[in-house]
Amino acid sequence: MASSSLDIEAAQAHKDGGDGGYTTAATAHAVDTDSWQQVGLLLVTGFNCGYVLSFSNLMMVPLGWWWGAACLLLVAGAAWYANWLLAGLHLVDGHRFIRYRDLMGSVFGRKMYYITWFLQFATLLLVSMGFILLGGRALKAISAEFMGDSTPRLQWFIAAAGAVYLVFAYFVPTLSAMRNWLATSAALTVTFDVALLAVLVKDGRSSKHTDYSTHGTQLEKVFSALGAVAATLVCNSSGLLPEIQSTLRKPSVSNMRRALALQYTVGAAAYYGITVAGYWAYGAAASEYLPNQIGGPRWTSVLINAAAFLQSIVSQHMFAAPIHEAMDTRLQRLDEGMFSRHNMARRLVARGVLFSVNVFVTALFPFMGDFVNLFGSFALFPLTFIFPSMMVLKIKGRCDGRWHRLWHWGIIVVASVLGIATSAAAVRLIAHNISVYRFFADV
Repeated sequence: MASSSLDIEAAQAHKDGGDGGYTTAATAHAVDTDSWQQVGLLLVTGFNCGYVLSFSNLMMVPLGWWWGAACLLLVAGAAWYANWLLAGLHLVDGHRFIRYRDLMGSVFGRKMYYITWFLQFATLLLVSMGFILLGGRALKAISAEFMGDSTPRLQWFIAAAGAVYLVFAYFVPTLSAMRNWLATSAALTVTFDVALLAVLVKDGRSSKHTDYSTHGTQLEKVFSALGAVAATLVCNSSGLLPEIQSTLRKPSVSNMRRALALQYTVGAAAYYGITVAGYWAYGAAASEYLPNQIGGPRWTSVLINAAAFLQSIVSQHMFAAPIHEAMDTRLQRLDEGMFSRHNMARRLVARGVLFSVNVFVTALFPFMGDFVNLFGSFALFPLTFIFPSMMVLKIKGRCDGRWHRLWHWGIIVVASVLGIATSAAAVRLIAHNISVYRFFADV
């Protein structure tokens, strides 16, 4: 698909008056339609999704209080800066780049187009599978509250979650079309955040002896810490900023930076608040899925799991949107509306195949979070840190002075080392879990 997609994008480019007459590649999805407030809310709710229910275990338990807090702040600050930098590259040499791969291909050539395409889509596919797994766990947790030991296997709930996500992705096909669902998503986010925080505070106060120490051999602690760094990056960056920015009205650069400010202040305060509260309440014993550990009445667990699942229906769509856009642009008739009979039929087949594969792989490997960490290490470090600095050096390097070049080379070197180290840690964890779990495990 990459080759055909590239040819179509190049051949069907058109003039767009949204940013001073810049050329924009053809796409089946909406461009230049959304306000920065809408995109900011999309980012806030998108990152405050069901994944936050695992952050205490993934990020704080391996690092402890001081190193954990430092990691949260440093990674968030670095990701904010890197995305701020990338937002400024949306308009280059008379062209508005609505896809990350197009931007890299224009600056560095066709090979970098394919590299970016692979890194981005591999990450987004695995994140989508992670959402399906989280949705399945939430549904199973609700069922367990009423059915006890007779609860069906996790795989049934994974299939149910995937089916619901498919329906939403079919009838709400684009990022801009999500505008009517963002208020609902925000309300659901507040619901499970507030309910979970209340329970965590109650459990934390009732615990007299909480262990906050890190455990394992020195080597295990190092690998676990590297995994925590990768997980922290996953919760702060998506690798799809140009695709999100493409929906913004002019001026697209300053509007994107306003939306990022909302994400890294209001949004980060929410998902970091849950992360810290979960670790404070349970310490090193924090579960990889907090609702399985919380006390209180049955309705509390049902409310948190139900709100998290319903909110994830909207959130997961943001991370899958670039894949949907690529398929829609390749398969649909661009001169017809998204809801023409031909385009709806093509979209049903494309979405159906995508979600069927994702559901099968998720059911086969129900510890998919480990693979998300792997590609968070392998792909998000280049997409978030390395590629933006490379482009700045290529486009502006000779004009901005020696110290500016050293700064960006430093970012490239440090991010490369961290990417390699965290990838090694993720591979080690996957190898361990493959030896422990069997295919289609009911975990």
